[in-house]
Amino acid sequence: MGFQKHNSQPCAADQDLRCGDEAKLEVFPAFMKVAGKRVVIVGGGDEAAAKLRLLSETQAQLVVVAQNVSATMQAAIDVSGATLHRREWSFEDFADAALVFTALEDEAADRLVVEAARLSGAPVNAVDRPELCDFITPSIVNRAPVVVAVSTNGTAPVLARRLKAAIEQLLPSRTGALARFADAFRQAVAASGRDGRERRLFWERFFDGEPASAVLDGDMARACASTRQMLNEKEEGAGLVSLVGAGPGAEDLLTLRAHRVLQNADVVLRDALVPDEIVRMSRRDAEIISVGKRKGCHSKSQDEINALLIEKARAGLKVVRLKSGDPMIFGRAGEEIAALRANNIAYEIIPGVTSALAGAAEAEIPLTLRGTASSAVFTTGHDLKGELLPDWAGLALSGATVSVYMGRTVARQTAQRLQDAGLAASTPVAVLENIGRRDAKRLVGTIADLQHLPAEKKAKSAALIIIGEAVAGINLDKCEPLDAPANFTSHKEGLAA
Repeated sequence: MGFQKHNSQPCAADQDLRCGDEAKLEVFPAFMKVAGKRVVIVGGGDEAAAKLRLLSETQAQLVVVAQNVSATMQAAIDVSGATLHRREWSFEDFADAALVFTALEDEAADRLVVEAARLSGAPVNAVDRPELCDFITPSIVNRAPVVVAVSTNGTAPVLARRLKAAIEQLLPSRTGALARFADAFRQAVAASGRDGRERRLFWERFFDGEPASAVLDGDMARACASTRQMLNEKEEGAGLVSLVGAGPGAEDLLTLRAHRVLQNADVVLRDALVPDEIVRMSRRDAEIISVGKRKGCHSKSQDEINALLIEKARAGLKVVRLKSGDPMIFGRAGEEIAALRANNIAYEIIPGVTSALAGAAEAEIPLTLRGTASSAVFTTGHDLKGELLPDWAGLALSGATVSVYMGRTVARQTAQRLQDAGLAASTPVAVLENIGRRDAKRLVGTIADLQHLPAEKKAKSAALIIIGEAVAGINLDKCEPLDAPANFTSHKEGLAA
């Protein structure tokens, strides 16, 4: 029996996904000023009560108009202090109202309220009836005066709630207190004689440093003292270089610290393997300089990169050296650190998820496996260019899981020399490409099959080769064979044995 053929006609969702990057907003986000103004809620049921609870976080004068009031609504009224008119609504209720909400749970009744409110000049929201609404109410994260609103325009309420929950975890409970504290010093900073760029640097130091930390800890005396000290200090002329790991390519594998540093950067020196999506997380007005190095094609030499880092930092700029993976693993960070130290340039290192860890996680390969592999080795295939086997080859022979970075062009040489040294031809091998991307590719076989791997590179990222018995734990359903597909079944059986 053959497979049932799916309808080949494109669906609307496919069209939306293809043009998603160019989609325009159906609604324009804005914040209404409601402090001291009347906001009217028509309805006394649970849906109306939910709106009242949301609005009770504002400084509006809340008015509820309803003939009957549920126990939930009465509790919300008692907590919020809203004024209750136990009667039918009238046109006069909407006069001078900043906003009107209707939740009568009947479409015809809600429509009448909508028409009346519009005649009175008040924007109106009909709960759960988006086609009748002048505005929509988003999910709100309240850290007053800091407010974050999340909306999917009614298309995915559960997603909106999840995004709200994620943002609430990111924002400390005293974020609002921090905003108010900063506002109290705005005039002093403006009067300090600093120009626009110097003011921006001051506030970055403020929010990254001791004043913000003290406010979030609730120690206002320490916050005031450290802020006044900053005001009396002159900003240091020298800049800062941040060596930042961008991870293997997936945007959500970038660390929170790396994202923050990118947002503060004046200059970003990017590698070719770092995706544009991550580079675009930089501050909008940051200078982006491509210094990418691919095999056989270097846009900048390492000496030129070092010179750029020093030049930009001496100009007092915040410089990010954005590297694929982790800067300390085959990222030539050591050479850059030495140059920065020699020139007395301040620097910091922001680690990233290296390809071996991300690739092993995606492919479900346990790099260490009790009873099989008790150690893991990260190395580069270029170590095999000499006549002698490198030290890591001995570890491979003793059962370690070896991850060979940038190994495609020396894959055949790696396989042959390891076999000549005594590694079994049947040792499992995985070749991982485009790690962390939607088009990730995973090839699996044995070390003898590496002879079938083409030397030329077609992937967007450098190939990672993982060698060792632990590779047998890979999820074979996500893999393609290194050799002819006809032999893949036997490989599956052999690896799974």
